[in-house]
Amino acid sequence: MSQTEADASLALDRYERLILVALQANARLTNQELASQVGLSPSACWRRVKALEDAGVILRYAAILDPKKIGVGECVFVHVSLTRHSRALSTEFADLMLAHPEVVECFFTTGEADILLRVVIPSVSAYDRFLENVIFSAPGVSQVHSNFALRQIKFETALPLQID
Repeated sequence: MSQTEADASLALDRYERLILVALQANARLTNQELASQVGLSPSACWRRVKALEDAGVILRYAAILDPKKIGVGECVFVHVSLTRHSRALSTEFADLMLAHPEVVECFFTTGEADILLRVVIPSVSAYDRFLENVIFSAPGVSQVHSNFALRQIKFETALPLQID
């Protein structure tokens, strides 16, 4: 974390942190409910939420779905190694992953693999097609290692915030 990033995270006051904790737990709270929960007037609460949105602290609001109930119950962690490291190849691979909604997370990493993907897919055969049509045909891919999740132990979307 750069000093600028550290300073930005420390700049959040207690009310802003309370707002963020509350919205991470339930983004459908009305402004009135949120204000009451964090101990602010509705107008002061609205101004703070708007400022957090404008500053990019709050990126978006989302509904969290049950993958099994919508037919994408298989979760695969894919470790991809590239043949060489270049900005052009990295950008091309990243753009390709952005174009595929089954790739729900993509990270450039250190360690044995260059890229870690989290792919959600309906079945093993669908994953095989994804490998053949997308990953194996991507330029610069040298190795792919896949790990299927057997059971989810913990899944959180809320980031930890220290409330003073």
